[in-house]
Amino acid sequence: MAKKPNILFIFSDQHRHDVLGCAGHPLVQTPNLDRLTDWGMRFERAWTQCPVCMPCRATMITGRYTHELGFTSNVTADRGDTVDDSPFKPAWPTIMKQLQGGGYETASIGKTHYHGRPGSQEAGARGERFDTRQFGDFVKDFGWDYVMEEYDRYGHVQSHVKSPYMDFLEARGLLEAHQEQIQGIYRLTPTHWRGETSVLPQECELSSFIADHAMDWLQSRDSEKPFYLHLGFVQPHVPLMDDPIWAAYYADADIELPDMTMPSATNEVWAEKVKRLKGHSQVQTMTDDFVREGIRHYLGAVSLVDQKIGEVIDTLDKLGELDNTWIIYSADHGEMLGEHHLWAKHCFYEGSVQVPLIVSPPDRKSRGVCSDLTQLIDVVSTIAEIGQVAPPEGARGQSLLPMLERGSGGYDYVFSTIEDWTGVRNEDYRFTLHVPTETPCELYDLARDPGELNNCVEDPAYGEIVDQLKAVVLDHRAG
Repeated sequence: MAKKPNILFIFSDQHRHDVLGCAGHPLVQTPNLDRLTDWGMRFERAWTQCPVCMPCRATMITGRYTHELGFTSNVTADRGDTVDDSPFKPAWPTIMKQLQGGGYETASIGKTHYHGRPGSQEAGARGERFDTRQFGDFVKDFGWDYVMEEYDRYGHVQSHVKSPYMDFLEARGLLEAHQEQIQGIYRLTPTHWRGETSVLPQECELSSFIADHAMDWLQSRDSEKPFYLHLGFVQPHVPLMDDPIWAAYYADADIELPDMTMPSATNEVWAEKVKRLKGHSQVQTMTDDFVREGIRHYLGAVSLVDQKIGEVIDTLDKLGELDNTWIIYSADHGEMLGEHHLWAKHCFYEGSVQVPLIVSPPDRKSRGVCSDLTQLIDVVSTIAEIGQVAPPEGARGQSLLPMLERGSGGYDYVFSTIEDWTGVRNEDYRFTLHVPTETPCELYDLARDPGELNNCVEDPAYGEIVDQLKAVVLDHRAG
């Protein structure tokens, strides 16, 4: 019997769908993601099931919608030294458990975000440092044979916490400078969204550390089993930081500003959401030069992730595994990057909810670009088909493999949920409903308004469309 194929799923954090060379971005350098596209297919209209980290990541191991899993927003508070209150449940059926049962060795290297950021004040009070590796067994319970977990940079500022990357920096005498810099651009400080260039050399950057660990794992494993490797890059998630080499590359780039028309508050319910979006983005700081600098640092972070992906691909080639490895690339959500006068995500604008999605089979044949509507949960069913196992019980997505051959076959409607809001889009419209009150909040006529600038949810001419899409959302949430 022929050996089953390996599967490498590369999952970055907060990568906007159009910040790719292969998507036509005029500045960003992503030759390795472009190479993966040339070797397979890029799905240019893929929706995340939640435009924030944790709920999306729950959908990406189960294939289920966030409301079915029981939570639709992040657990953001520091949670001490316990995972008892994590919304992630090890009893869930997951794609990793299915693959283990099908003879795969499974490994997760980088960000998982199955629990809140460690922050044990109790350990600090005892004069100790809480070691995040203590969460390893919890993460393994979801179906991972090997785990090396790392967190976003906000977790690195706490002196009473230690992680693999913090140990790495400390051994090189770099931790204190790194912590001081992150503290200076921490959440909601005035320079938070403008970003900075890292004080660390490129080889010590977090993306480099995660990729190096993945390459070490690939080179040291002696198992005859096929592998499923989840490679979780933390960047380009905020704080927006590039390394010195990519910073120099983009230093003189002519950064074009996006359309910064602010969202409109159509009713009282949506006005509260818009107020929160503006507050999180610190719109009062968003001068043209400020936004250009944030975009500049973001491009550098994306290019470093791409560079490291290339090194992992080259390692597979040197090991003789590339011709038997499927490679999938995506991200948990996008980044508004100044568009609509917003940063981050938390909304259903295209920049937030649409994600890059590339599937590259071992035969390395180009299949072009698919413009049909797809969903991020489709990755779970796709991986199941590649690994010749059944999808996890309850999985809702569909395999993308048939679409690789025929180039079409997407959805009539795709869905995303955050907190009390669910968004839906079809070929013609994007609509948002506040589910508890059944209040329509957004409607964009995408054929006439592809930039999503004119919210026509209260326009009587669209009343029938609003009623139709409201029914679609309520049926989805009840299903």
